[in-house]
Amino acid sequence: MASSNVEIVERGFDAFNTRGIEGILPFIHPDFEVTTPPELASEPDTYRGHDGVRRWVSSFEEVMDEIRWDPREFREVGDRVLVEFTLRARGKTTGLDFGQDAVMVWELRGEQAIRVSLFETVGQALSVIEQESST
Repeated sequence: MASSNVEIVERGFDAFNTRGIEGILPFIHPDFEVTTPPELASEPDTYRGHDGVRRWVSSFEEVMDEIRWDPREFREVGDRVLVEFTLRARGKTTGLDFGQDAVMVWELRGEQAIRVSLFETVGQALSVIEQESST
């Protein structure tokens, strides 16, 4: 029996939190794409495929340890999965704990993520999903 999209994304979060980047790669389609917006990243960029995901996560690992995505809610929105989460980490040089709330919207092809979009708020995420669904 095929897994629901929410179950797939939940397993992806768990894999990242327990095994890091190598843990999440089985959940990432080779044609995957994520763009980090300027509101959530000091260096906004677009990352593609497995190498892009490795580069995305390594940008955090340069300055942070103990990186986790702590989800608060997984919600199915049409064929997408919206996840409210907190990026948690510890500064390498300061030792200070860091937390940033954000929203991911996962789009899947089969049982792998083809695209993840990042937003500051649920309202922004839902607005974009609505706009894309109406076109």
